[in-house]
Amino acid sequence: MKTMTMYRPSTIQNALSDFDRCFESFFGDSVLAPAARVFNKLPAVDVRETENAYVMDVELPGYDEKNIEVNVDGNNLSIASKQEDNNEGKKEDGNHGTYVLRERRINTFNRSFKLPENADPEAVSAVFKNGVLSLEIKKRPEAQKRAIQISVN
Repeated sequence: MKTMTMYRPSTIQNALSDFDRCFESFFGDSVLAPAARVFNKLPAVDVRETENAYVMDVELPGYDEKNIEVNVDGNNLSIASKQEDNNEGKKEDGNHGTYVLRERRINTFNRSFKLPENADPEAVSAVFKNGVLSLEIKKRPEAQKRAIQISVN
């Protein structure tokens, strides 16, 4: 089975993840799990394979479809937010008021995935509904399963 892989450049976060995995084997749970949940600003992604396509569901609560960008470049698929927090450090004018406490933020992100060889980069469709971006990446016709007719002589 061909698989879709996430592109992960070498970063400090990846080094910490490697360090954390060492402790998982001894303690059975991630030492950095609470911190990972707080600092992980990447949206969660589920990938399913059907007979004719790969389907990705990306959790994007609080985002608007106008602020999400999906690009395919060769065999690389990237999902990014274009939204910026324009109110950072600014006073609100009019009836909106000034923030006294602000915990909700929309963060920018960029996730990239390497498509499997049997995926068709020209046949990608996207639907955004209820804070979930669903991408369908069709498989190439030659990679799809097909039935062969057996003739009787």
